[in-house]
Amino acid sequence: MAEYVHIFTYAYVNREGGSLPNPSLEREIVLLHSRVCYGVADPKRVLMLYALEKGRLCVNELAAEVRLPQPAVSRHLRVLRERGLVRTERHGPTIYYSLGDHRLIEALNLLRAVLASRLAAERELAGPGRSGRPQRPKPRTRTRRRT
Repeated sequence: MAEYVHIFTYAYVNREGGSLPNPSLEREIVLLHSRVCYGVADPKRVLMLYALEKGRLCVNELAAEVRLPQPAVSRHLRVLRERGLVRTERHGPTIYYSLGDHRLIEALNLLRAVLASRLAAERELAGPGRSGRPQRPKPRTRTRRRT
């Protein structure tokens, strides 16, 4: 596997009393967003990553697994490959894809757990017999003043 570079330096805030983030933290967050978050921003790509957790797959196998057309899977794989989230391995004319780093699945599972906790808290706040969805405001009616 390629050399792993640990980019997070744990530099959180400017110690001179300012509350602005450290410039190195800002750069790391920009990298995180452009390289990882953008890659997992599409639900179909997340499904593809979970499918690749089981092992390497070629495009057609992956398309069948996630029930998407092969051209769409190829476009999504390009995004994942450009960001280093998947690896490629050529065997003859076939290219196989696998996870670039298995910790990505751990991170996705952690985010899913956070979501589950938030949804449970929202249901609890909504009370029994009410959905967790926010209610629409009632339309305001105008009454005419009599003069």
